[in-house]
Amino acid sequence: MKKINVAIFNEFFHEQNEERIAAIYPEGIHGAIANIVKNEPDVGDVITATVYNHTEVFTQECLDNIDVMFWWGHLKHGDVDDEIVRRVCRRVYEGMGLIVLHSGHASKVFQKLMGTPSGSLRWRESDDKCLVWVVSQGHPIAEGLGECFIVPAEETYGEQFSIPEPDELIFISWFEGGEVFRSGCTFRRGAGKIFYFQNGHESYPTYYQEEVKTVLKNAMRWVCPYEKKIVYDLGGGNAKPKI
Repeated sequence: MKKINVAIFNEFFHEQNEERIAAIYPEGIHGAIANIVKNEPDVGDVITATVYNHTEVFTQECLDNIDVMFWWGHLKHGDVDDEIVRRVCRRVYEGMGLIVLHSGHASKVFQKLMGTPSGSLRWRESDDKCLVWVVSQGHPIAEGLGECFIVPAEETYGEQFSIPEPDELIFISWFEGGEVFRSGCTFRRGAGKIFYFQNGHESYPTYYQEEVKTVLKNAMRWVCPYEKKIVYDLGGGNAKPKI
């Protein structure tokens, strides 16, 4: 079986400019996500890029070899090169899977794919406990999670969330302040699958939590394009496809 080649984009701004964030993610959020997936038996190459080097890393040749991309963004959406946005979106339409994390809802890539120029929502920073409820029992992204899990502290997001109607709603989150949020949504664009997952604010060690690791690994496999190639046997008689 062909292994899953993974690319991870993270701004890497907070980790380099705030000591408290660097203490949580000394290898950067991209490093934490890479550590979640890189030792999985079905994962091949894992490459990372930041806002500082993404134009050098995400060449067309590189992206043509990527099966799944993780995208984390927050304050530097405007610094992402428009040509890279175009390349990533085109690869999604061609079949590359995309997992958009936390404030990545406001990234150029996600907004271009969703057709939503704002991606607006309610938010506040208050260390609220977050209950992530599984509302699509049996979906591969929710495998192994039970009916809900708790993130001890998280930035609060709340509705209304200006996104298109999701193809599937996997998670709804409840916060201590009473807000609810569509925190796990799937979309399809062309041949590509997209999963948006809300949890993962830079101020909290969310990407070390086992349930969150499970979500990311499940999502990676769900968005990955698996293709069956049909080869026609044209030697004599009726042509029959071999799958």
